[in-house]
Amino acid sequence: MRHRELYDAASGGGGPRLLPWTSPEGKPCYLSSDGRGYLSTLADSIETVQLSMGQELLEYVRDATAPGAKALSASEYRWLACRLTEALADALRIADSRGQRIPDPEEGEPEEEEVDEGA
Repeated sequence: MRHRELYDAASGGGGPRLLPWTSPEGKPCYLSSDGRGYLSTLADSIETVQLSMGQELLEYVRDATAPGAKALSASEYRWLACRLTEALADALRIADSRGQRIPDPEEGEPEEEEVDEGA
């Protein structure tokens, strides 16, 4: 499937959409819509920012941990570990949300009738 077809499939109405943010209590938030509208656009924008920030963090960490790079302090490594954990959690949430919205290819196929060969 091409990128645009995947995007169209992922933004379809396959049930409530897992949003890229949580409630104040940390519970998941969902949106029931057709994939268009203000909140869907906002969620798409936030996902794009989260993935971009994760990519930038990954590039920084690769540079910081490359052979010959200046050693970081323990608190700097701890900070990196926390930020990487947050970026991974965001990426997994986005993958889960998009995966839930991709239609199941078996849903569109008609079921085959069983034939009794003994009759």
